[in-house]
Amino acid sequence: MFFQLILILVVLIPLLAIVLDSQVGRALANRLERRGLAPPADSTAERIAFLESEVERLGGEIQRLDEQGEFVQRLVEQRRQEGAALPPGDERN
Repeated sequence: MFFQLILILVVLIPLLAIVLDSQVGRALANRLERRGLAPPADSTAERIAFLESEVERLGGEIQRLDEQGEFVQRLVEQRRQEGAALPPGDERN
């Protein structure tokens, strides 16, 4: 029984790390974080805080998409160079 408990923990730890690092985990963390903050006295301050958090989140998303785009571009360029290096009649599909 002790071995089964250890095995379950070993499997759950990486699974939990994956879920918490996902967008769903980040959304849950943002929701919990907003509940924990004291409500601002002014609705304008609440809007500003929300907009600042959204700008930060979107900035991170743009950076991630930019990195993915650069990676895909490098793959396409590498594929083109490999295709140009092949002799005629020896084309890959």
